[in-house]
This record gives sequence, structure tokens and C-alpha cells, in this order.
Amino acid sequence: MRVLLAEDESTSRQVLRAALERWGYEVVLALDGDQALEVLQAEDRPLIAIVNWFMPGVDGAELCRRIRSTPDLRSIYMILLTARDSTEDIVEGLQAGADDYVTKPFDNDVMRARVQVGARVVNLRSELANRVIELEEALSRVTQLQGLLPICSYCKRIRDDHDYWQQVEGYISEHSDARFSHSICPDCHDRHIRPQIDELEPREKRSGGTSKTRFDPPSDPLPGQDGGRNRT
Repeated sequence: MRVLLAEDESTSRQVLRAALERWGYEVVLALDGDQALEVLQAEDRPLIAIVNWFMPGVDGAELCRRIRSTPDLRSIYMILLTARDSTEDIVEGLQAGADDYVTKPFDNDVMRARVQVGARVVNLRSELANRVIELEEALSRVTQLQGLLPICSYCKRIRDDHDYWQQVEGYISEHSDARFSHSICPDCHDRHIRPQIDELEPREKRSGGTSKTRFDPPSDPLPGQDGGRNRT
């Protein structure tokens, strides 16, 4: 993950840069607030920024304000670095738009933990943005079913965008996450199934309550089966 380090003091910049690179971050340097603002406005901007409060050009607090007032830049995680450690200073820095506040001289372990928090927040924001995009795409697919659908008046098939006619359930399955479980409504049951049942019932009554055909032996015995009664 890329991290912007905006620090005009040479020693502090070198120490913090070495630590960040040792922790596995790619460091982008800015020597004053104007350079930092230019880096953060670029297309490939870092999503974590460690900025000194007092530096030439735009200072750290004003840089935080500008970042927070720009919609496209609000997701940048801002860490304000300063020697000012009073309660009033901390409140002022956070109200300016900083996500975190680290005082000089900083402890390496504390700084590492603060940057790790920033990385987690950035990753969560990225995942949330991806979920929003997926939701918008899903809603877009559902919206397609709200338009005018050309449907046949007889067979009820729907014509798709490729001028191909297909069954209603096939069209809806392709344009949404809906799945079908076929059944028979009461009206269709009375119209299609009931006549078949009514047609079978008289047959069952005639056959003695069963639909199977009974076998009645012929009245005249077959040759060789007369029991010897017609022998000459």
C-alpha cells in the first residue's frame, strides 16, 4: 500500500520513511503542503497520508480541510504529525479533518499501529465501495424488467433484445436472480385437470371401482378344453 509522507524536516522525514519501507509500505515524499496537495489530487494518489502540521505552503491542518471538502478525496486517511500535544491542539487537528493525531517525537511501535489502523480503514472503505457498485448493478438488472416487454398475445413468449422469442420464465431468469418452481393454480386445475378426472370417474364406476379391464372367459370352450363333453 502506498503512503504519502509530507514532512519538511529532513531528519524526521528520513527516519519515518525508513520505518514505513521496513513495514512494507511504498512511500511517496512531499517536502511541503503544496506538493502534498498535488500528490493527493493525482489519479494514482496514495490512500494514506502522514502530514506534518507546520510546513511551508499549505500547512497540515489546512491540507486536511481541503481534502475533506473535496468529495473525490474524502476517503484518504489523514494522519496529522506534530509536536503540539495539548488537548486543544489535538481537538483542533481532528476537527480540521484528520483521522488520527501523532505527536513528535513519535514511538515507532505506536506509529506502526496507527498506520495499520489506517490501512484497515482504507481496505474496508474499498470493500464497501465495491459492494455499492455490485448493488447498483443488481438494481440495474432488476430495473430492466420494469420496461416495456414485447409479449405474444397467444403463447405469451417474450421477444428479447436479439429478436429471439423465449418463454417468460427463461427471460426473467436471464435478467434477474429469480428462479421458478412450477405448480398449478386453482383456475387452471379446474380448466385442465378436473375434466380429465371427471372423464376417468365413469370408467371406474363401470369397471366396479377400478380402472383396470376385467377378463371374462369366453362362453364356448376352446378346442381341447371342453372337459370331454363333446367327444364323439
